[in-house]
Amino acid sequence: MPYPIPPKRKAGKAWGILGAVAGVLVLGTVASNAGIRGGGGSSGGASGPKYRITVPQTLAGGKYKLAKDISQQAGSAVPSDGDNEHNVKAAGGQYSSGTKSLVMLGLYGTIDDPETTVDHTIRGMTRDGKTEVAVTEKEFTPSGGGDSLTCGVDERTEMGQKVTLTFCVWADSSTSGNVAETDASELSKDPYSVDLQEFADKADKIRSEVRKPLG
Repeated sequence: MPYPIPPKRKAGKAWGILGAVAGVLVLGTVASNAGIRGGGGSSGGASGPKYRITVPQTLAGGKYKLAKDISQQAGSAVPSDGDNEHNVKAAGGQYSSGTKSLVMLGLYGTIDDPETTVDHTIRGMTRDGKTEVAVTEKEFTPSGGGDSLTCGVDERTEMGQKVTLTFCVWADSSTSGNVAETDASELSKDPYSVDLQEFADKADKIRSEVRKPLG
């Protein structure tokens, strides 16, 4: 069954909020690159980058369609070298699926300490004064197995509207990624009602779609 189409006024508001959400992810990515508390640890990227981040036309098995490529916007804001990431490039997009809107933003290059990148990214998302932690993040292993992701729920106040923002972040020695979603049909959804394992499974699928081997 197709998703219901939200009223135009609400859909327009949702897209305005989505642009702000993209800005939140860029802010987190900048914080990740700059290092909001000290430098990294292990030299995870010592063997050189293995992957890059792409911006496919669809995500999650075709459920989400690309509405806007934000790679240039993110790339102009994120420095190529930081305390923990080096020679990095940014890639990302805004996607839609019925009433749901999703932003994917990633970095690729050399990452010294992936855990530091994840921590800085998540902390950076709440540094704008409008976004607060609603459900504290924790690690999730995808139901099908594989590398874990760190997922949680934030609440953002935008245009007088309280918005529930579900997100997952991952990082390895050559990529980091952040996936965040809102739903125009329930912008102020109870954060504790979000199924984070389900969202982690979705984000894991998206990771497999956007992270591609170099060369």
